[in-house]
Amino acid sequence: MHYLSQNEEKEALKFIKLASEIAKKATCTRSKCGSIIVKNWEIVWTWYNSPTLELESQRRCSCDKNEYHKKVTDKTCCIHAEQRAMFDALRNNPEKIVWARLYFIRLDENDEISLAWEPYCTICSKMSLDLWIKEFVLLHEKWVCVYESEEYNNLSYKYSE
Repeated sequence: MHYLSQNEEKEALKFIKLASEIAKKATCTRSKCGSIIVKNWEIVWTWYNSPTLELESQRRCSCDKNEYHKKVTDKTCCIHAEQRAMFDALRNNPEKIVWARLYFIRLDENDEISLAWEPYCTICSKMSLDLWIKEFVLLHEKWVCVYESEEYNNLSYKYSE
């Protein structure tokens, strides 16, 4: 993990700001998230979180997560913004996803950028490794933080609330 500085930080903040605009389109009623996949400072793909295929029949935002059996490992109802960005990059720009950087942002209830938690999503972290995404970028209190995907995956398995 390392923090960005100077010009690289300025460029990353542009992508974080754009990810926050993408997150405003999220149709999940629990959380608004946005992701951008970038390679060589070029946007490969963007997306937000929403129910599967945007189908209302698949919406489970109002379900209490404690209602699910312990075997249900992802208790969110929506497909994550990171997953959607990866899926669409594979469909539309598969040659550009290898060694790309994935930016992720979550908005608060006022649609303002929320600081990131520690890495915790093993689903997204495993996918990023399998797709050879090089890095995850999160906005932390100390500023823009970059995790190598393997490190992000390892930390996500250690996360506990």
